[in-house]
Amino acid sequence: MHGEGEPNDLPKPGEPVPATEDEIREKYLERAIREMNALTRDIQACRHCPRGNLIPVLGSGHPQADVMLIKQRALTAEIEEGVAFYGRAGSALQKSLARLGVDPLAVYGTVCVKCPVGDPALADPACISRLTEEIAIVQPRLIVVMGEEALKIVNDLELPLARELTWSPGVIQELTPGTDALVTPDIDDALDEEDAKRAFWAAFRALGDWWADLPPY
Repeated sequence: MHGEGEPNDLPKPGEPVPATEDEIREKYLERAIREMNALTRDIQACRHCPRGNLIPVLGSGHPQADVMLIKQRALTAEIEEGVAFYGRAGSALQKSLARLGVDPLAVYGTVCVKCPVGDPALADPACISRLTEEIAIVQPRLIVVMGEEALKIVNDLELPLARELTWSPGVIQELTPGTDALVTPDIDDALDEEDAKRAFWAAFRALGDWWADLPPY
């Protein structure tokens, strides 16, 4: 017999203790890290694209980020470091995220064409399709698709239950039942020319409203 206020749902001796929410999240994170490491090894071992001795450019950020940034290809600084959004584009995005109040630790960035080929058209379609695996691992709530070339690639991935995205910069669209999408101009084209900067920011700032509307749990 239990006294008033005493818990009556404690596990009996020998029964497993239910996992806490923190423990469950930790398990999911551990699995995402394992899967991302395996994908990284597969990409590094791939020889389908004519990249020579150059290393592929890998995604960076939290492996279970709420926001995933995708652009078509890497620029020189990213190729040299082997990390997506390294250099000027990354610095510009960090400033933009700070202005919007978006936690940079909740963001993951990657490129569609991971092998640093001179012409993105030379990339093997099987390599580009690895983006599907990357999205499945991260499971973002929002994907920011930067540029028309990246938009075409994302639409061609045939993600499960995905809707075709339209070129509507600054408009939040439903990509799948669990993931929204925001289309923007290419960040790399917006680094120098003032009108291009304004066009990118006009679209990208919709991320701030979307982030502010997220439930706090």
